[in-house]
Amino acid sequence: MANLVTLCRLLLLFVLVGMIYWAPPAWQLWSLPLLVLIMLMDALDGFVARAFGETSLFGATFDIAADRVVETVLWVVLGHIGLVPIWAAIVFILRGNIVDAIRNSAAASEGVAPFEMMQSPVGRFLVGGRFMRGFYNTVKMATFGLALLLQPLPVLYPGFWAEAGGPAGAVLTVLVWISVALCLVRGAPVVIEFLGAKPASAAAPAPERIYHEAAE
Repeated sequence: MANLVTLCRLLLLFVLVGMIYWAPPAWQLWSLPLLVLIMLMDALDGFVARAFGETSLFGATFDIAADRVVETVLWVVLGHIGLVPIWAAIVFILRGNIVDAIRNSAAASEGVAPFEMMQSPVGRFLVGGRFMRGFYNTVKMATFGLALLLQPLPVLYPGFWAEAGGPAGAVLTVLVWISVALCLVRGAPVVIEFLGAKPASAAAPAPERIYHEAAE
């Protein structure tokens, strides 16, 4: 059931992308509520997994893979249509590929869920901590949401846009920079611990774990 929720989230993402590119401006006002639904489903799949006893390494990995797809697609699409700078999308793609490669290596060699691999207190707080995950997701949702809200406004409300477009664009720029900073800060511990890790043969065997699906 939890994996079905995750799959539905990915399908809704394609609906959102279609609205961004091809929907009339009046319909594009619904992009923000659809984005909120997609983000809420990210929390729902973890709740469903725990409620129905469906937690697993696959489920946790699938959930994070879906998070990465949603994040990457939105950055690329918004960058392509000029609502956010394309360099931000490139940063997220590079960071995501590097971190995911490290996590996949740990999951394959040690059977460790992605958010369970961090060893240092700082790494656990920045990468696996509930507060940081929630804060990071909130900033990203605010960035995507504001960008989607600004897309139809010049056409639908030109007078309002003439007055509020500049300040709104400045706020969006600040949110983009905060998102990028958090992205890099949360990715750094994964890379640092990986570079300093012992070889798999020398490392102590990983304890048995319960895998919880968690949103990045």
